[in-house]
Amino acid sequence: MTAPAAPLDYAARRALGIAARKQLARRGNAAFTASTCPTDPLALLAEAERGRLPALIAIKRQRMAASPFGFFRGAVPIMAADLACHPHTGLHTQLCGDAHVSNLGAFAGPTDGTLSFDINDFDETIQGPFEWDLKRLASSLILAGREAGIKKTARQEAVLHFARQYRRSMAKFAALPILELDRYQIHRLARINPMPAILAQAQRSTPLKTLASLTVGKPRRFRSTPPLLTPLSSKEKQTVLASLGDYTGTLQPERRHFLAQYRAVDVAFKVVGTGSVGLRDYCIYFDGTHSNKPDPLFLQIKEEAHSAYAPYLPEAAAQHTHQGHRAVDGQRAMQLTSDPFLGYTSIEGRDYLVRQLNDHKASLDLTTLTPASLLGYADLCGELFARGHARAGDPVALSAYLGTADRFDHALLAFAHTYADKTEHDWELLKKKLKSGGSGKTARKK
Repeated sequence: MTAPAAPLDYAARRALGIAARKQLARRGNAAFTASTCPTDPLALLAEAERGRLPALIAIKRQRMAASPFGFFRGAVPIMAADLACHPHTGLHTQLCGDAHVSNLGAFAGPTDGTLSFDINDFDETIQGPFEWDLKRLASSLILAGREAGIKKTARQEAVLHFARQYRRSMAKFAALPILELDRYQIHRLARINPMPAILAQAQRSTPLKTLASLTVGKPRRFRSTPPLLTPLSSKEKQTVLASLGDYTGTLQPERRHFLAQYRAVDVAFKVVGTGSVGLRDYCIYFDGTHSNKPDPLFLQIKEEAHSAYAPYLPEAAAQHTHQGHRAVDGQRAMQLTSDPFLGYTSIEGRDYLVRQLNDHKASLDLTTLTPASLLGYADLCGELFARGHARAGDPVALSAYLGTADRFDHALLAFAHTYADKTEHDWELLKKKLKSGGSGKTARKK
């Protein structure tokens, strides 16, 4: 067996970051030209919908047509193609892949139940250029701010705060001992607007509340509200429940022990999110066996397609043959703490991620955004993404590339404005196509 290569020393890692400026200057991150990417954006969406349940595609398109930010949430395939046809730094780390303001949230920690707040959606995760996450998150700040009616100057300041906090946090992480970086926690959460409201919502989002909202009757069974929530037939239930055998093998032994103390009660099909609509998503309701009181546990079994970035990062895509495994590895790499029941399985040849559903989960409410809360949230996003990228990548090289000046910050702001405008243009194309009753394909004007 060949011994693993020795890690580069500090000087060599800094040199890699500085050298990346020759591949893409920090100011060069501002550049985006739609004509450089001639692929029809709606054709990219249609291609991504292949293999999904046809009856649900209309729901996905309606959610995307609701607003530019709603469109952005479902348009990862478009942005992946747009990013890939422009120069990048070559400095790779684990990407969230679908970095936007609604894909961070609160959830219960795995040990003492203390609420955590972190990046929490990894359907598109993959190893790739670090700046791709930042460009997507910065664009989402602009779009979310526009949707909330926040003035341009405040939106700009939010993006600059995000970039500055990311850059400064990465410099701090580059100087930390390795194990201190691994354990690094953000202790200011409760003091950042709008975090008190998000954490209060998470406290209320208990399994018992989920039981009341998703089930009915005595004994409790899933509500039937098709197409969003549909109980399965006995045969379909058994197919889903049979997948738990492979899933438990992906859990740590102590987690298997706790899961074994629950009994499965019911299974339903559930429509979730925006970009995920049309993929197969099941919810299993379990009840604990320790007492006669309700002790519900809800597991989500969510189909995982290939990351939208896979065609442009073939070496990274080849690291995983199971897409649920890819999502689990990406989540564990970037998060400080992860769902104790996080795992993966397969059903009828399709790959699935398994995780808890709604266990003290909560996220940003765009309807309550103010200039102050957008600024505070952007600042927190900068530190969280820096921590995630530093945990899974090389903080020394990333910090060396970013430097201490604000060149990258202003370049990211310029990109975010340009890409938000492009998103609104693509959104108008989708609305026009839906209004005309078309299939969603159109040709981009050159």
